[in-house]
Amino acid sequence: MSLVHGCGSWLCWRGWPVRCGARGYARPGVPSSAASYAAGQDLAPAALRSAGLPARLIAAGLAVRDEGDLPVQVWKPDREHPLAQNAGPAAESLRQLAGRLGPVLARGDFALVLGGNCTIALGVMAALRRLEAGAPGLLYADRHYDLNTPGSTTDGALDWMGLAHALALPGCADVLAGAFGPRPLLEPRQVAWLGVQPQRATDWERAQAARLGLHVATGQALAADPAGAAAAALDRLPAGPLAVHLDVDVLDFTDAPLAEDTGGRNTGPTLGQAEQALTLAARDPRARALSIGELNPTRSAGDPDALPRFADSIARILAVTGRG
Repeated sequence: MSLVHGCGSWLCWRGWPVRCGARGYARPGVPSSAASYAAGQDLAPAALRSAGLPARLIAAGLAVRDEGDLPVQVWKPDREHPLAQNAGPAAESLRQLAGRLGPVLARGDFALVLGGNCTIALGVMAALRRLEAGAPGLLYADRHYDLNTPGSTTDGALDWMGLAHALALPGCADVLAGAFGPRPLLEPRQVAWLGVQPQRATDWERAQAARLGLHVATGQALAADPAGAAAAALDRLPAGPLAVHLDVDVLDFTDAPLAEDTGGRNTGPTLGQAEQALTLAARDPRARALSIGELNPTRSAGDPDALPRFADSIARILAVTGRG
């Protein structure tokens, strides 16, 4: 079983080797809150292990290999760079993640990356780009666009700026936008959003989404037709390797109190509805990685079943990757 701590965590596994060949599954952990609003998300990889995620994956028939954890990073105020806090350490952690994922993906394994915050998706996409197997695609399940820059908001938290840096939008921090070589890391056609709540976006984000012609399914559309919304998004992505990113704040917080952002009460998909959408994505033959971000274990202290339920959903989603 394979875990990586730092900006996230990952897991590789080999599922149903007789039925589907020698595909492995690796889990790196990236226990980092450096690019977040505050500490807490650095605890997520350990919390998911404690909730039984590894055992549930194995019970689902997946042979899991532990790849180890990246270094732990805990958020602290960066008063020298208040509008892009901890960008340097966060970028270095993502470079480490991309380097660790390279051999995992090159040998044909599937990677489960446990964050940490949403910037981990950049490390995953950098690793997929290095495979040179065609332009990779990213299915981004999130309540937010994550298209802010240090100039469009004053909070300084990079965890809702990740895709702006992947797309190299004007005003991005060079240390993150240029962390993986040639920029942009992604073109707009390589990303499809699932679950966005546009009213939670900044004016800048809405303007960029319109300017770039992004494919966006709202949280309301995702809840109404999980499989249909996911299928439409997947159809827009290129033929290369596919990564799926799940920001748990896309979920109805009342149904699944997991996210750092507690503002999603009584809106968005339930955990069961999100599972339907992501199971469809996991069945896609392009799928190579799933990353999970923005999970703060302290949010579910009053609901001890929340993390085990979430672990069960992830195991069911990933079980389909081994069925050919």
